[in-house]
Amino acid sequence: MARMATERPTDELLEQLLASATPEAYLSKVDLPDRTLADYLHALLDEKGMSRADAIRASGVNTTFGYQVFQGTRTPGRDNAIMLAFGLGCSLVECQRLLRLAGVSELWCKLRRDAVIILCLERGMTRDECDDELYRLGENTLLSQGD
Repeated sequence: MARMATERPTDELLEQLLASATPEAYLSKVDLPDRTLADYLHALLDEKGMSRADAIRASGVNTTFGYQVFQGTRTPGRDNAIMLAFGLGCSLVECQRLLRLAGVSELWCKLRRDAVIILCLERGMTRDECDDELYRLGENTLLSQGD
């Protein structure tokens, strides 16, 4: 599995795609990784120097379910994916990628609850701290919604 640091930026790839005469011309020039959610989660663990157990514990997801997600045998719903992102200490960009790979909608700043979660991610808050903010502002917490 390729290290995340060697991944080409999406905007650079999009520019190259739009400049290509055909899809084949683009595809012949770039090596697009076929990354799964489990691959990405393991790359995040490596990059952040964390163990699966630590990430799952910090996320608040069910332990068995969390291990199944890391093994690639289960796919989390949106809130569980967000909880895993908090457990891994993800940035907003990393969380959005995680959500895309989980096949769920990304965080959107036009939604009140999502806006709170975005700010919590950007401020490096824990899942518990984010839940406190959500609760304080009258929004559904992540832990209570875990899917």
